[in-house]
Amino acid sequence: MAINLKKALAFVGIVVIAISCATNPFTGQKTIALVSNDQLFPSSFSQYNQVLSESKVITGTKDSEMITRVGQRIAVAAERWLNANNFQGYLEDYKWEYKLIESDQVNAWCMPGGKIAFYTGILPIAQNETGIAAIMGHEVAHALANHGQQRMSKGLLQQIGAAGVAIGTSGQSGQAQQAWMQAYGVGTNLGILAYSRKHENEADKIGLYLMAIAGYNPDEAAELWKRMKANSGGQAPPVFLSTHPSNDSRIANLLELAPKAKAEAKKFGVTSYRPIN
Repeated sequence: MAINLKKALAFVGIVVIAISCATNPFTGQKTIALVSNDQLFPSSFSQYNQVLSESKVITGTKDSEMITRVGQRIAVAAERWLNANNFQGYLEDYKWEYKLIESDQVNAWCMPGGKIAFYTGILPIAQNETGIAAIMGHEVAHALANHGQQRMSKGLLQQIGAAGVAIGTSGQSGQAQQAWMQAYGVGTNLGILAYSRKHENEADKIGLYLMAIAGYNPDEAAELWKRMKANSGGQAPPVFLSTHPSNDSRIANLLELAPKAKAEAKKFGVTSYRPIN
């Protein structure tokens, strides 16, 4: 059994070594990129168009215009930061689009390549344009940091690893092999949850910087998450079983990061912020 498992791990190791890597411009860290943006973006754009075709998209209202206005400012902030940090052309293949969708869902998202959707259900919690900027910055940060690409790559690696474990335990009884597969599944799923929480923390930091550079007060991000916490009614799974950090840890993190975001914005000449309205 030990020999077979070593073969399985060696198999997975060879795959890991062979995979493509990308660099997260905001952290400088290498990230896995089994799926290239050349593949990911067209699929993302197609999925976005499908969502729009199946939804009631709101146009010509103050809220829809606000979503577009904030989105454009966040996109400009992202480009300014990337250019200043020697990532010119990073957004070349992005096709920014900002849509407000009528739905009770308390949700917003940004797909790889810059396709953004806000649901009307999140507007009461956002309360104002600065709240929208905090949400927008966070969602755009996921796309800029290639979190979707990384999640897809992790999923592929998980499948490859499962195949490796199956090969490595092929000499065992069916019951023993099933036990190994279950153990592998539980372990890797918990690892992916932790990976998702890391992405959320990254997006919080990057998003805070972007909203500040765009001229929105980063202090308000913590206030937004206090409202998010109140809206959730305190209902949340244990952190280790969640894709997101706890509300309390997120609020504390945002409070700690806000002065750093202000310092970063100051490098771009931003020393005051748009009024909260």
